[in-house]
Amino acid sequence: MPDIIHEFPIATGISRVFAAVSTPAGLDQWWTLRSDGVPTFNSLYSLDFGPGYEWRAHVSEVEKNRTFELELVEAMPDWIGTRVRFELTAIDDTHTLILFTHIGWPAQSEHFAVSSFCWAMYLRIMRRTLEYGEEVPYSARLEV
Repeated sequence: MPDIIHEFPIATGISRVFAAVSTPAGLDQWWTLRSDGVPTFNSLYSLDFGPGYEWRAHVSEVEKNRTFELELVEAMPDWIGTRVRFELTAIDDTHTLILFTHIGWPAQSEHFAVSSFCWAMYLRIMRRTLEYGEEVPYSARLEV
């Protein structure tokens, strides 16, 4: 099975990065239109990307300031059962290394390639939001 992998440093402390990838307020700044959930094991997250794209995911792994993983249970067919994972490592008090993976894709496909590109765009927005306080409206997030 193919996987999407992005690794990059970010000039932000690990607790801010963890909040950005694991809380609805954080996710809504860079990925989702609206989300709901609690970063605890097996809790259900609602991930709203607009009409027709109201997805659900279970927290499949969480360790504060280290790991956050969601397993998609309601989504586009090739996303169901995949896992979106963030592994965080403190470089120092003000820098964090992020290893992002989206694993479990059924096949390498056009949607896989598009999703890999989109993840890079979204992760760049997260980085710019945390490092510089930039805000990108949801409707423009894949245009930047």
